[in-house]
Amino acid sequence: MKRVALSEAPVGRITQAVLDANPQTVNDALDLGVALNPLRPFVGQGATLDVWEALATLASHDLALARAIEPHIDAQTILDQEASSHVRGGTWGVFASEGSGHRVEARESDTGWRLTGVKQWCSLGGSLSDALVTAWVSESERRLFRVKLSEHGVRVSSAEWHSRGLEEIPSNAVEFDESPATPVGATGWYLDRPGFAWGGISVAACWLGGATGLGRSLLEATRRPGGRGDDITLMHLGVVDARLAESRRAFAAAAAVLDSGDEAVVLGKRLRSTVARAAEGAMFHVGHALGPEPLVRDESHAKRVADLTVYIRQHHGERDDASLGRSVRDSDIEW
Repeated sequence: MKRVALSEAPVGRITQAVLDANPQTVNDALDLGVALNPLRPFVGQGATLDVWEALATLASHDLALARAIEPHIDAQTILDQEASSHVRGGTWGVFASEGSGHRVEARESDTGWRLTGVKQWCSLGGSLSDALVTAWVSESERRLFRVKLSEHGVRVSSAEWHSRGLEEIPSNAVEFDESPATPVGATGWYLDRPGFAWGGISVAACWLGGATGLGRSLLEATRRPGGRGDDITLMHLGVVDARLAESRRAFAAAAAVLDSGDEAVVLGKRLRSTVARAAEGAMFHVGHALGPEPLVRDESHAKRVADLTVYIRQHHGERDDASLGRSVRDSDIEW
């Protein structure tokens, strides 16, 4: 595994731990997540760039492994931010998707809080021990809850997972039937907290790692003896290099802002948009430069393209750009 350096600083201890562990499977990645817990705090408390570099480094090796560990790190960051005293052992996910026609509701009883309903897009729901789950406590308000996924009333859908990308990360629905849950933060806290944008930036770090892996394939093709040295190929290489460099600079700048305590909502949306364009551009330019051969003869390259194609759809394209535009319009930002 090779480091994706987001700055000229020496390798950080979180990135070094990822390099040393060199996970090869999703289970390895989940075990690594648990092993990283003693290295907290993570995002927003001084180690931000190291976390993002660790995720990018792992994603450049295998996007599915980064996809497995990123929610665990996000969950630990959320619990730290809430100053939670909850037990931190086990492997964690964050289930916060709100699918059309599906709703998880929370009600408080004499025996504590209970969740009922169906939550869509619960990645690795059948492999994790714990999850942070958003649920509706009224018609218009949501709250975050911690749930032990081994509790009674928690059932992971057995629907088939046909994805060609991120095949190892099934993201099926989880059904809750009066499942015990523990509140994390007050009503509305999860969405309104200063660090809500942080998790989205961590996801973008994984996209950058995947795009870097593709870029390396193109770079190697131009450097090997008898390799591709025509101007069209070098044009594609130049575009990929410029966009990856722009993304790395964006992460370094964003880390400094977050570690200073800024909420970074607009910054997070800008960075995700920048990296999404770089990742989509890498797939386009590497594909045009190298043609079909690596897609059918290089297993790691073909997997990386398929994984990134699925993962990058966590950026909602024009809708996310519209959200950024709305935030800029409603702010005091001047150019």
